[in-house]
Amino acid sequence: MSNPNPPSGSPDKEPATEAQAAQTALGNTGRAEAATSPKQPAPEAKPSLGRLFLDNLWAANTFTVTLLSLLLAMVVGAVLMIVSDPDVLATYSYITARPSDALNASWTLVSEAYGNLFKGAVFDPEAVGFQAVLSPISETLTYTAPLVFTGLSVALAFRGGLFNIGAQGQATMGVILAALAGFLLPLPPGLHLLVAVLAGALGGAIWGFIPGILKARAGAHEVINTIMLNYIATYFLTWIIVQNGIQDPNRTDAISKPVDPSAQLPRLLGDNLRVHAGIILAVLATWAVWWLLNRSTLGFELRAVGANPDAARTAGISVTRTYVLIMVFAGILAGLGGSNMVLGTTASALTPLVVAQIGFDGILVALLGRVKPWGVALAALLFGALQAGGNRMQSYSGISLELVTVLQALIVIFIAAPALVKAIFQLRAARAARLQTSLAKGW
Repeated sequence: MSNPNPPSGSPDKEPATEAQAAQTALGNTGRAEAATSPKQPAPEAKPSLGRLFLDNLWAANTFTVTLLSLLLAMVVGAVLMIVSDPDVLATYSYITARPSDALNASWTLVSEAYGNLFKGAVFDPEAVGFQAVLSPISETLTYTAPLVFTGLSVALAFRGGLFNIGAQGQATMGVILAALAGFLLPLPPGLHLLVAVLAGALGGAIWGFIPGILKARAGAHEVINTIMLNYIATYFLTWIIVQNGIQDPNRTDAISKPVDPSAQLPRLLGDNLRVHAGIILAVLATWAVWWLLNRSTLGFELRAVGANPDAARTAGISVTRTYVLIMVFAGILAGLGGSNMVLGTTASALTPLVVAQIGFDGILVALLGRVKPWGVALAALLFGALQAGGNRMQSYSGISLELVTVLQALIVIFIAAPALVKAIFQLRAARAARLQTSLAKGW
């Protein structure tokens, strides 16, 4: 008998098994889904390491903005050199007839000036002998040491929410007490130096404590107090120099007795080079401030008060005590910077100008270093190099030393205006940009 339900399919082939039928159904379903679903884009190839480096380099990060700010300051400085030189400026009167004269004269002036700046601050390729080779670095480090202390003083106060404009006065009091201890106390060599350094720190601490306690107890603004204390310290220095027992008996001008050799900071590279142990103390102070801010409980309280005093007070932090401690520590640092000026190789006696402008320069150093300890140290090194190289630039190229001050100001201006630098160089936004920050909150 024939099968009433014959198998479906081609009569020439064997009927499909269940496994084959299931496989065929799955294949048909997959083809249908592929036909109806949109095509997925191919995965993008990862950029190379070099491409990532270039992209990150040309972004608005701190390093790039700082580097380009230096470049912009040098360009503006070059323009100022050209317009201030009458001989070079005269070549521009016939620039349409012979443009090469103006370009060559400008290039010669600018290249020689910046070349002498480098030779006076870093290295002179034409120098012969140990002393001549190391002299530029020695001068740079000599100028750097006190700026590190005053820059740290301003930066530490900024991180705590205070504007310490009184680093100049605190350094002045530090230099006074350090010098008095240096020539009035008859002590053995090692102990004499230690006492003189501590006396400088004590002078700065006292001058920092006054605005700190006034801020904490009476709410008096620290900017006004510190500015007024700057004047008091300056006139106190002028007065004390000419007092009996302080003024040099062999001189009629305003100068004190010289500091005893036992109280002077030792020189690091011999008697013919000025760099002294103050630069080592500056590095140690930088590390100490970094540790204080980032690794200690007091540093956390300090940063919390600087970020939001009301929230810190609610959390149980004594804002009053923190304000006083901030200004005392800031005064100690500035006082150490002042003591470097008279215990080091810059001067060995008190004069009305012994402190120079290290307190006010410390404000610029703190801004340039974005009020971070190691950034402040690098900024102080840059300012020290500009000061040391500026002396040679003035002597060999005839460029005014005030132009170095202009360069310092331009660098700070461009760094303080990152949006301007970004716009000029068309920088991309950094992935984790931190340029829109407040000075009082630590940048």
